[in-house]
Amino acid sequence: MPTKTVYKYSCNECGFVTTTKTGKCPSCGAWGSLELVNEPTQSFRRVNNSSTTVISALNVKAPARISTGIGEFDRVLGGGLVPGGVVLIGGQPGIGKSTLLLQAAGSVARIRNAPVLYISGEESDAQVALRASRTGILSENLYLCSGSDLESALNNIYEREFVFFVLDSVQAMNANEDSGWHGTPNQVRAVAQRVIDVAREKNIPAVMIGHITKDGKIAGPMLLEHMVDTVLSFSGEGYSSYRMLRAVKNRYGSTDELGIFEMRESGLIPVKDKSGLYWNRDDAAVSGVAMTIALEGNTPLAAEIQTLAARTVFPYPRRTSRGIDLNRFQLLTAVVDRRCGISTNNHDLYINVAGGFSVHDPSADLPACAAIASALKNVPLISGTCWLGEVGLAGEVRPVTRISLRLREAERLGFSSVIISSKEKIDNERSFAFEKIIRVSHIDEALAPLLLKKS
Repeated sequence: MPTKTVYKYSCNECGFVTTTKTGKCPSCGAWGSLELVNEPTQSFRRVNNSSTTVISALNVKAPARISTGIGEFDRVLGGGLVPGGVVLIGGQPGIGKSTLLLQAAGSVARIRNAPVLYISGEESDAQVALRASRTGILSENLYLCSGSDLESALNNIYEREFVFFVLDSVQAMNANEDSGWHGTPNQVRAVAQRVIDVAREKNIPAVMIGHITKDGKIAGPMLLEHMVDTVLSFSGEGYSSYRMLRAVKNRYGSTDELGIFEMRESGLIPVKDKSGLYWNRDDAAVSGVAMTIALEGNTPLAAEIQTLAARTVFPYPRRTSRGIDLNRFQLLTAVVDRRCGISTNNHDLYINVAGGFSVHDPSADLPACAAIASALKNVPLISGTCWLGEVGLAGEVRPVTRISLRLREAERLGFSSVIISSKEKIDNERSFAFEKIIRVSHIDEALAPLLLKKS
């Protein structure tokens, strides 16, 4: 019986394998990304040679992590670097990726008193040395290798017992075993696979820097993010000196942590009091201002929600939002109008979260409603009050997640009272030192003092 010839095509973007040559990848939708990955082979009968193992019989221990000496970096990683693990960090050009990893490399070299290798495919020895001197991380154990030849750089790892190495960047290096220019999908995939193989073989952690596209995605095949153990996103606004480090994927820890750094002349400095970034702690009573504690992952942050109401003569009042989703803002405005009897038809409404912070947490619903009502009535809210609650279309105030964590942060920041849902369940409520913990079931209960006052 004649055998059938089988062809296989692989997508350069996502790694999808198919036996049909098409112009568009059936998995990720990329055009012209399917390439023949092997010579025509003969199909044979499948033979299963793999064996099974009872999971409970495996003796597995948690990996001993390596601290980078940078607390915010370690926390986002889940406690530090894992031996044999590979981390990919992406971010905009000039955001500080190289500075962060150079500081981490110098810190590991100093703490462990062992050699660390920094591979730079984009900068010269003088440029890297100048940054290392400026950030104060010069060490006898910090080694540098510049150039785009990947094999020459990785050969150094076999000649010396390095405990950690950094590759800057995966798009700048050239793998000899694969053809193509630097940064092409085949080259990026080959470079990443070679780094992973070396890290696994030598059982040392590795961190690779990746460029991002204009859409904010890491440049190269999507398969790259699946190959590594951890993917980090390093971001920040052009007008601000603060940088945010988040985990997009983490096989050895949580993806809920947030690390915040401040860029200075001496390098990236971890920010300890994160709530101070978005709150000016002004005690002056101003209408339309409400405070809340929002969660960014597992990190509680104080958010100051500001609303301005201005009378309009036009039939369609304007609604402008920054830091809160506009559709959500319009929905909450309708709830205040309908459920609380506060007319919004004759006012343009503007809402803003101070400091450029964007709040996606439903706990911002109640303070937003309070700020809207306060602005429309032109009556300041009670000072020292923190508002925590989700608001439904019926005007009901719903519980929020991680309430104890939010209350601890509110207590630390000096709030005297909090307004929460009547259905909120708090462990050890008596342990909190608030003057008042006010429970409400409906939005009009929370806004009752405002409803009794005339604008």
